[in-house]
Amino acid sequence: MGTYWDYPQDGLLAPAMTTATFNSDHRASMPALTTGSSYQWTVNVVDPAGNVAGKTSSYTPGMSTCSAVNLGTAGNFAILAKTGVSTVPTSAITGDIGISPAAASFITGFSLSADASNVWSTSTQVTGKVYAANYTPPTPSNMTTAVSDMETAFVAAAGRAPGVTELGAGNIGGMNLVPGCYQWSSGLLVPTNVTLTGSATDVWVLSVAQNLTVANGVQVTLAGGAVAKNVFWQVAGLVSVGTTAHMEGVVLSQTGITLDTGASINGRLLAQTAVVIRAATVTQPAP
Repeated sequence: MGTYWDYPQDGLLAPAMTTATFNSDHRASMPALTTGSSYQWTVNVVDPAGNVAGKTSSYTPGMSTCSAVNLGTAGNFAILAKTGVSTVPTSAITGDIGISPAAASFITGFSLSADASNVWSTSTQVTGKVYAANYTPPTPSNMTTAVSDMETAFVAAAGRAPGVTELGAGNIGGMNLVPGCYQWSSGLLVPTNVTLTGSATDVWVLSVAQNLTVANGVQVTLAGGAVAKNVFWQVAGLVSVGTTAHMEGVVLSQTGITLDTGASINGRLLAQTAVVIRAATVTQPAP
C-alpha cells in the first residue's frame, strides 16, 4: 500500500480558511492566494500499517527575506532630529534625545538642565540624556555622525528590494503582516489595528513614498515573538500617529514625525527635520 493524503478535513489553509482540493493523482488544486499573507496546511500521511502522521507546510506568496537596516550610531537615540524636537508636557521618553545641526534652543518643552560638563542635559520627561550640536565636545562631532548614519539608514531602507508592492492599495487596516520588504509608491493609511507576526529574528521593512498616517486609537502590535528593533518604517513624507494610537518599530522619516496626545511607540523616532510629541510616550526598543 502506498501513502495517500487524507482530504478534506486536513486540507485547510489558514488564515483565510480556504480549502485546497487534492486529486486522486496527488495533485493539489490550489485556491487563489493573496500576496503577503501566510498560508498553512496539514496533510495526513498513512503508512501501510495504518499509522497516521500529519505533515504541516506553509507558504507566503510573493515574499522575500528582508535584512535589518543598520542604524549606526543613530541607533543610540530614542529621538533624533535635525531641525527640532518639541513636546507638549508631560511626555515620557525612555532613551536619549539628539539634535543636529540645530542647537539646544530648538529642543522645546522639556525644561532642560545642563550637566556641569555641558556635554549633555537632562529633563524630568526624559529617562536618558539630551544632546545638541552646540554642546561641549565631543558632542558636536558625535551628533554629526549620528545624523549622517540616520540619513544613510534611510537610503538603505529605501533600497531594499520589495517582496510586496502596493499592498491594500495603501490601506493596511486590519491586516496581519508577515516578515518581508513592503513598498508603497503613494501614502500609507492605518485606519484600524494591524499586527506584525513573526519570530524574534524576522525583519519588516515598510517603505512609503508619501505620508504614513496612523488613525486615532489604532494599535500596531507585534505577535509570535517579533521584536520592535527589527521593524523599520521608512517614510519619505510626514508620519502622523493619532491620539492614543500605538506604534512598534523604528521610524525613519525624511519629512517629520508627530505623535498626538496620548500616543505611544515602542521604537525610535529618527527624523531628517523635526519631531513633535504631545503628551506622548516614546520607549526605545530592547537591544
